[in-house]
This record gives sequence, structure tokens and C-alpha cells, in this order.
Amino acid sequence: MSPSNSFNDEDPLALAIRPPADETPQQRDARLAEEAAAKKISDDIDEQIRAESKRRKARAKREIKVLLLGQSESGKSTCLKQFQLLYAPASFAAERDSWKAIVYLNLVKSIRKVLDAISVDDDTFSDDDPTGSPTASRGNSKDALRSGTPISFFPNEDPNSRQSTDDTYAQFAAIKLRLSPLALAEELFIRRLAGPGEEEATQFGSWAPHPAASSTSRIKEVFVRSSTNWKRGLFSGAGAKGKENGSGVEVGERKSAEKDDPFAIVNACRDDMVALWKDQSVQSILRRKGIRLEEMPGFYLNDIPRITAKHYSPSNQDVLNARLKTIGVVEHLFQLENGGEKGVDWRIFDVGGHRDQRQTWAPFFDDVNAIIFLAPISAFDQVLVEDKKVNRIEDSLLLFRSICANKLLAKVNIVLFLNKIDILEKKLKAGVKVSRYVRSYGERPNEVQPVANYFLTKFIAVHKESTPNPLRELYPHLTK
Repeated sequence: MSPSNSFNDEDPLALAIRPPADETPQQRDARLAEEAAAKKISDDIDEQIRAESKRRKARAKREIKVLLLGQSESGKSTCLKQFQLLYAPASFAAERDSWKAIVYLNLVKSIRKVLDAISVDDDTFSDDDPTGSPTASRGNSKDALRSGTPISFFPNEDPNSRQSTDDTYAQFAAIKLRLSPLALAEELFIRRLAGPGEEEATQFGSWAPHPAASSTSRIKEVFVRSSTNWKRGLFSGAGAKGKENGSGVEVGERKSAEKDDPFAIVNACRDDMVALWKDQSVQSILRRKGIRLEEMPGFYLNDIPRITAKHYSPSNQDVLNARLKTIGVVEHLFQLENGGEKGVDWRIFDVGGHRDQRQTWAPFFDDVNAIIFLAPISAFDQVLVEDKKVNRIEDSLLLFRSICANKLLAKVNIVLFLNKIDILEKKLKAGVKVSRYVRSYGERPNEVQPVANYFLTKFIAVHKESTPNPLRELYPHLTK
């Protein structure tokens, strides 16, 4: 017996599959049929695997992976929404109504900022008022209010030419009281934002309708976790009906009549919100304190009557303006519905820009086709929320340098959006000097084009100095 035959005879597998010695012709035919059927199933599975592999390769060739990078509030989410509106309008329209609650939340947040700004017990009456107001100290202002001593809410104006402080205080205290049901509406909206089992999925600072609320207190922002399907939770309530006219509705009625309908609560407060925002004294306080709500995302105070109308549905611009902070990395996958790249799948990753979230970026650097980096050059006069010592433009430059220097991204082209050029123009027209906040700007003209060109030169220089690949392309644009 040859070694080969001896091995086969002793091989356990060969012994296991060897036909029985006493196998009949009928048994043999049945066995062969079973083996043929099993082989066919196996071949079909192999073919499916090969076909899926081909489809994945083909899809990968027609799929573009993009990272949206930039600091918090740089405009990443708005950029994504604009992209979706332009190239996937059907999917954008399908989601539009789900943004109604976010628009209302943004409106409530703006009203709260206004109420905080006009609070009596804040730095309006402080000795170190930057306007040099001759008003009383914070403690003395309370005594004056109680005694009825005329103190103007509005520095550099003649107190005797206005109502007594008691009357003025009573006016604003009354409007704060009438707007206090917005706290309940806010809570109801936040509950809808939270996913199942995620009661802490959203965060919004506590409502403080009492005059003791300080304008210097930090207002925490609404956010949702990337794992929460908040659009589904809000869509069901997007069409909730509310009272069309809020005039004459008492606070108690607002709380009880529509206690589970946050839309109705906000709608019922419409007239008071409009009166508060249009009040010239309120506008004076906001200007003196340097609070420019018009420049902030989620600003709808000029559109209160339209937004609180009975059959309101968010417009495309309303959705683009809406502000909702997302915690974590959100992946958006949609197919272009028009344009030269029709049918191409786009996978866009919108990542958190807060300093604490930037460590989550690295895992998404693999196989990326392009990076869109957004730098809000209108933020030259602002500091980071997380670090009050760091100018936002400085932070954007440092962040951009780290992206450009990353070797994993050496072959990835970068699209640079110097964003919010419209807000920059408004600031410069209002007289805000760039050189006051950016010393290196020097005596250059305080105009949009020179300012934009200056920052553009800075970012281009950073890319040139730090990139490990001198052949990599940088595509800069000025955007709104």
C-alpha cells in the first residue's frame, strides 16, 4: 500500500464522507442528489458575496465622504442644510416640518435673553457700568425701587422725564409674569427632543422669570445627542394647533387651557413677545450692553407674528436659521437628486466643534475624500465659550493648523469657508473696529473686503506652512 493511500485510509474526514460499503444504487442516487443541492446552495452564497462585494466597490466609487470641521457655532450644520437644500431638495422638504419645534425653542431662548438683559437686579445699576451711568449701586437700586425714588432704567437719560422706576419696574415685571408660561413650553419641547430612555438628552438653562435673574448668568444651550432621532419625536407635534390670537389670555389660562401643547402656549404669548421686542427702551438696553441678537443663530424675533400664525410651517430659510447643537458625530447619507453628479451618494459627517468633542474627529479621517473647514470670520470680537481667554479667530487658526498638519489627511483636499461674511459686514457698518480685537490688523481699512482678504491671507499662510503635502489643494471661499 502506498503512503498516499495509507494516509487517505486513515484520514478522519475521508472516513466520515466515505459512502457505506453496502450502499444500494437508490441510496447512492439520493446521496449524490443531496450533495448536488448542498453544493448549489454553497455556490449561490458565494455568488451573493461576490455580487455584494462588487456593489460595494461600485458604490464606493460613486460615494463621496466629506468631513465638516470647525469650531462650535462656525456654521457646519447650516452648511449641511444648504447642501441638502440645493442637491437633495426632496429629502430636505420631507424633514422641514420637524424643525418647527426647534424654531419655537430658538424663539423662546431669544425672549429669555431679552428678559435677562432688562432685569432690574443686574449690572444695569452697577457702579462699574461701562457706560459710566450715574445710577445707584446694585444694593441701593433695590432700596430705591422699594421707596419709589425715580431711577431711569436707561443711563444717560433724564430720570425725571420718564415714569418713576416703580412704574417702569411694574411694566416689565408684568410682562415677565405674562411670559412665564414659556418656561412650561420650553420644558415640553425638551421632552419631545429626548429619545426613549434619554431624559437627559437635552439641556437648557433654568427659566428665571423673576426680576432677580441676572443678565450675566450663563444661558445653557439646547442640544441633542447624535443617537437621538429627535426629528421623529418632533414631527408628530409639528402641526399642533394653537390659539391664533393671544390677546387677553391670562397667565393661568395659558398654563391650563393648553398645558400639553407647547405650540399653543408660545402662540398665546405672541402679543407680549412682540411688545417686548419692539419696545424702544428694551432696544436701548440691548444696544448699551452690546447684545446683538440679530447676529446670533436662531434669531426669529422680527418674525414673531408669522411664526406664531395658526397654520405656520417653517420655510426653507427658517430651517437654515434654526440653531440646535448636536453632541457627538452625526452621519448624513443622501443621494444627489440633481446637478452634474446626480445619483452620487454623499456621506457627510457633521462633528461637534466644542473643544471637548474634537478628540472624536480622528476615527473619521480614514478614506475621507474632502474636508470642508468653516471659520466664522465675523467672530473676531468674540471669545470661546469654553475658554474666555481665547479669541475665536485665534482658535480657528490653531484648529486649522492642526488639520493641515495631520499626516493622515495629507492627500485630502481642503475646502475653506470663511463664513458669516454677512454678519461681518453688519458689525463693521455698526462701527466695530477689527484692530481693537486683532492687533495685527493695524491701520487697514475697517471694511468688508480688506478685512476678509486679511483673514484669507492668514489661513492660506497657515496651510502653506503646516501642510506635509505641498501638492494638496486648498479651495477658499467667502460664504454667508
